[in-house]
Amino acid sequence: MAYSHLISQCLSSQTKEEEESHRRTYQNLTQLVSTFPILHGDDPGNLYRHKDGWYASSHMMVGAMVAQQHFKARPSDFILASYPKSGTTWLKALLFATVHRKSNVNSASTPHPLETLNPHQCVPFLESQVYTNNKIPNLDSLPSPRLFATHVPFGSLPESITGSNCKIIYICREPKDNLISWWHFINKLRVNANMEPNSLEETTELFCNGVRNFGCLWDHVLGYWKNHLQRPHQVLFLTYEGLSEDPCGNLKKLAEFLGCPFSVDEEKGGVLNGILKLCGFDNLKGLAVRNNGRTEIGEFAIQNSVFFRHGEVKDWVNHLTPEMARRIDEITENKFRDQAGLTL
Repeated sequence: MAYSHLISQCLSSQTKEEEESHRRTYQNLTQLVSTFPILHGDDPGNLYRHKDGWYASSHMMVGAMVAQQHFKARPSDFILASYPKSGTTWLKALLFATVHRKSNVNSASTPHPLETLNPHQCVPFLESQVYTNNKIPNLDSLPSPRLFATHVPFGSLPESITGSNCKIIYICREPKDNLISWWHFINKLRVNANMEPNSLEETTELFCNGVRNFGCLWDHVLGYWKNHLQRPHQVLFLTYEGLSEDPCGNLKKLAEFLGCPFSVDEEKGGVLNGILKLCGFDNLKGLAVRNNGRTEIGEFAIQNSVFFRHGEVKDWVNHLTPEMARRIDEITENKFRDQAGLTL
């Protein structure tokens, strides 16, 4: 079932007084955000400087603040965290298919949910799909395990997440490939908003200065990496490159971390390979829902096709100049110095 239907069910029992209270909460936070310093980045909207040190468009910042105040994590929750354009859509599909592999077995008469829904409709973002549009749903009625996603830095997560035993799955991507994926993605949004596309030079300069939605990539990665080292039982750290090179091994690692490892019978029966095939990039990209539908994320209704491009590792060599690549590599080396085991 799409997240929008689940959220609607959670909102159906709210009183007019509760709805008005929620509207005032959003109104007050929107007013607060309007006082923050504004940056003009490559995102179609303005970027706002948050006291925690990250940037976000105003509606996502407000959504993150509402989530901080109202989201109550359960120990059984699974939270997928990522910096934008790091393999989020792919990992959402793998997470959903793995957790629900026993209840969502597709057949000729009943297609798998991922064949009719975008992964973002199956694993919604807290800050832009759950807490948005003046809504504060009561999520208590949702059955466990609940699956949510977020792009916010670790320090901006709701305290109920960081202070509980719920599992966080983080995925990151090599910075140069992340930049190129973002550049293509954001320019599609800019064109759809009747804005001129940004040059790669402009986007690279902003990226290197940490001026991007949800802040500096290197700081974002470090926040989750350090918490993975401190609490490996709670924070799983994956890389897009590792997932691409060994999808089977990483899917097994994911399932074990979630507490639902694949049994010998499941592996022999083709369950693991079936999930890898269903969630394979080419399959996800080729489904009709990817090319025809839209997914609401914050104030935008984004065409599903925008979420899929090539997904290639080292695609950056086809775009960046040697000078651009060298600058990004130097920042990566400086930021990750003394972080043994962290290589992107």
